[in-house]
Amino acid sequence: MLNLKNPILYNNRELSWLQFNTRVLNQAQDESLPLLERLKFLAIYGTNLDEFYMIRVAGLKKLFAAGIIVSGADRLTPLQQLKEIRTYLHQEQEVVERVRSGIFQKLTIEGLCVKTYDEVTQNEKFYLNRFFKENIYPVIIPIAIDATHPFPHLNNLSFGLIVKLRDSDDENIERFGLIRVPRVIDRFIELNSSTYIPIESLVAKHVEELFPGYSLIKYAVFRVTRNADIAIQEEEADDFMEILEQGLKLRRKGEIVRLEVGSNADDEIINFFNHHTNVYKNDIYKFHTSLNLSSLWQIVGNKNFAHLLSPTFQPKILPPFDSAENMFTILDSQDVLLYHPYESFDPVVQLILNAAKDPDVVSIKMTLYRAGTNSPIVKALMDASESGKQVTVMVELKARFDEENNLIWAKALEKSGTHVIYGIKGFKVHAKATLITRRTNGKLKQYAHLGTGNYNPATAKIYTDVSYMTSKVEITNDLTRFFHFLTGFSNKGSLNELYMSPSQIKPKLISLIQNEIRQGENGQIIAKVNSLVDDDLIRTLYKASQAGVKIELIIRGICCLRPGIKGVSENIKVTSIIGKYLEHPRTFYFKNDETQVYISSADWMPRNLVRRIELLTAIKDDASKDKIIQILKLQCSDNTLSHELQSDGSYKKINSELQKSVNNHKLLEDYVNRISKASKKEMASSVAQLATRLYTES
Repeated sequence: MLNLKNPILYNNRELSWLQFNTRVLNQAQDESLPLLERLKFLAIYGTNLDEFYMIRVAGLKKLFAAGIIVSGADRLTPLQQLKEIRTYLHQEQEVVERVRSGIFQKLTIEGLCVKTYDEVTQNEKFYLNRFFKENIYPVIIPIAIDATHPFPHLNNLSFGLIVKLRDSDDENIERFGLIRVPRVIDRFIELNSSTYIPIESLVAKHVEELFPGYSLIKYAVFRVTRNADIAIQEEEADDFMEILEQGLKLRRKGEIVRLEVGSNADDEIINFFNHHTNVYKNDIYKFHTSLNLSSLWQIVGNKNFAHLLSPTFQPKILPPFDSAENMFTILDSQDVLLYHPYESFDPVVQLILNAAKDPDVVSIKMTLYRAGTNSPIVKALMDASESGKQVTVMVELKARFDEENNLIWAKALEKSGTHVIYGIKGFKVHAKATLITRRTNGKLKQYAHLGTGNYNPATAKIYTDVSYMTSKVEITNDLTRFFHFLTGFSNKGSLNELYMSPSQIKPKLISLIQNEIRQGENGQIIAKVNSLVDDDLIRTLYKASQAGVKIELIIRGICCLRPGIKGVSENIKVTSIIGKYLEHPRTFYFKNDETQVYISSADWMPRNLVRRIELLTAIKDDASKDKIIQILKLQCSDNTLSHELQSDGSYKKINSELQKSVNNHKLLEDYVNRISKASKKEMASSVAQLATRLYTES
């Protein structure tokens, strides 16, 4: 019998993530896309990589430093993984620089350009010099480094210049200094509506004003990345907010795990800097283009060149929510499943707004993971609480990189009278759920919203996600119990119609896969998640493949499973869709299960299944089930945005040249546009089967 624990059957988690980010980089190389759209993907690539170093690489370094030999199913040690990561990224750096240069060359032809100070006209230099004195000189920070001026602390993602200076009175005296560029200053100076100047290009021309009595010998730009993972010891809830605030301050002081420098950084400059910061040499990256790819968002957002972005799609409000009928009345008679961003997130927001204003609503309970800034949902919850409604909100303070924002919301909600739960000790609450209780004809009636994505109207326009709204008693009763678990002491209870991690979701998924195994070649599974890491689920999928079950996995990011291995996984196909929208839903189809279709907040990773509180929802409404199945089938047939995972762990872009092109993002946009323009009668018959006709046509 084959050993399904053999390391050769598994991809490394970190290297799989790097390949995902490479697929994002590939979008920046796609010449069929508009230029600023390509630049956007380059910015996303850089932002992703920053977080990868701050969290994943930092974590591996801590494991290595502690002498801990831990590994996943692939059995690579922390040191082996660090070596592989550095080799991979140093090789990919050449591609990044080539792509960035190529895009900017073409943008220059379109009239949008980045120039240095030396490349502009004399009049423009006058303007830039005045801009420096009025807008930069007052806030920039020149730092001398000598016996009386120690090397400063540099916050995470600090950016600036390393300078070598000569004393004007004694040319034998040379000193080093730093110029920190605060984040309040834009990365690029907008010379005019079409020309950008990198900030360092201007600052370098004024070094001698910042260090009077010294002349500039040489300089280089730098950027540091620190360990940003907050390690806190959870105590009682009363103290947790203070502990988290302390953790956020410590994040800025974590170990430096990466140093990026400009191409003019010679060995002397690097050695000086590293003498004070002690960055491992292979974590130093020298760039021949400007540092900080994430800052390219500033240029992407230039409204004068919006024609160089992909056309904006306006999400549509479709039946039954396109009428003036009361939303609660609609949900009394039917379930509604929305697929964002094609179908607008506005009905979800409106549901909360209506509940806040409706005098018959007596309570609102909700989980908040990432609400975003200026959230209309949070403001509605505060209004509801202030008007006397019972409002309970679980605000997950441990949502990485949203901790500070969530702290602000938690305090504001509490001030409004809302009962705020700050988290569950030992777990993150990642479930997306709302429960509204309303008094109708003297009786209480409940309404539920369950989703795969966050309650964030901004990201709902660029993430694909599923929203499910229902008044089914079996679901609302379970949600009542779920919120009781959150507000009480127990996280070990079980639900009846819903499934909750850490105790229920993983066993349920394994049971569903095993049920397909019993069907043999008649079994079929289609699953869509962001990441697949869990060893137990992977081994169960391998067994399903061995039994002849046909398995199609749509996994955007990390996939530790290897498909196409003879005798193990030849019945498994894995694709990753990278395109205009960030694929985010967790949706599952099991052919021989009575329910067949499920949605979830949980990815197939140990952190979601064992260390977080998540929900898995069975979809029993026929129209909603059919909608998800058809969308899954459409995405399985996508041959334009899809990359297929090979048995050796590499990805290959699916070639559509020999067949009709299927771009699921474009097709769904077109289909929803057609529905929104159709007559009311046509709409009613079409919406219930969203994507059925579309899939057939494609």
